[in-house]
Amino acid sequence: MEDGILLNNRYQLKHTLGSGGMAVVYHAHDLMLERNVAIKILRQDYSSDSDFRELFRQEARAAANLSHPNIVTVHDFGLDDGRLFIVMELVPGTDTKTYLKKRGSLSVKSAIPLIVQACAGVGYAHRAGLVHCDIKPQNMLITPDMHLKVVDFGIARAMATIHPDEKTDVVWGSPQYFSPEQASGAAPTFASDVYSLGVVLYEMLTGQLPFTASSPDDFARLHRESLPRSPRQLNPDVPVELEQILLKVLSKEPSARYRTADQMGRVLVTFSQQSNAVPAVTPPKSIADSEETTIAPLTPVTPHPFQVDSSARKENPLDIDWITISLALLTLIAVGGLIPFWLWVYFVFNPPVR
Repeated sequence: MEDGILLNNRYQLKHTLGSGGMAVVYHAHDLMLERNVAIKILRQDYSSDSDFRELFRQEARAAANLSHPNIVTVHDFGLDDGRLFIVMELVPGTDTKTYLKKRGSLSVKSAIPLIVQACAGVGYAHRAGLVHCDIKPQNMLITPDMHLKVVDFGIARAMATIHPDEKTDVVWGSPQYFSPEQASGAAPTFASDVYSLGVVLYEMLTGQLPFTASSPDDFARLHRESLPRSPRQLNPDVPVELEQILLKVLSKEPSARYRTADQMGRVLVTFSQQSNAVPAVTPPKSIADSEETTIAPLTPVTPHPFQVDSSARKENPLDIDWITISLALLTLIAVGGLIPFWLWVYFVFNPPVR
């Protein structure tokens, strides 16, 4: 599709922003609302598959219900001239992969605020019942003021309906970043997204991926069977506590990781608050107020509280639960007060022999 054409009688394509194996992204202008947008137009072979079109519609609708400052907003989606497209907000800046290529690796001070933002966006989607399935730095956009937004929710999952022979390297995520269970062909879960976030954080801190291979099959085997090299061997500035968090996130067994991105973000916020190496990170709204955040109705899941009440911990260093203790004392007093009553009842029916 050439630049300058009119898509769906509404979107004027201006120029190409980027392209990949499955789609081309354009800078476009919405003639109806008079605003610039980004439009991803999928390849013809994806668009022609009826099963994919239906699942793509479902996933795009679910993604459009996500409204969060760390998620790229989906404005519209549809089919034009036999090609599926999705319309998103136009985010200035670059993707995280390009950002890392220019800098090699990031300091702990720079990496933690970025990954916490990613956890906030992905965690919000988790609480709405959505798994991203394809977390990677290419799907994380960084603005000039260092604001991070996650893009492409659900597209990888939609691809599960077509090209079964490509499932290893396309459908269930990108081989460099997918989880061991995805590498085994299993459907991704919230914990799978957490693993992928861990791979991105590993790359941010060390400038390298935890595993390198020449083929998707080799990547799959390494994710399933091999342990990553210690991040501190590659970057001695990584604190021991942060390395422990990162290696937990990269556990082979999903149950050994944090269950959701919210939980991973909470741990990293706590680390930043307690570590001298990192300025305290202010938790994004979906992290600090996860129980209060409302989400458009999708698949319901139980919210996970994210706020760490450090002020309460300072006031009560022994962490004594005075409320529970008070209730226990009241119960004891109440039970003890019944003893004279029961003694009276006993002697009424069993008067002492004189």
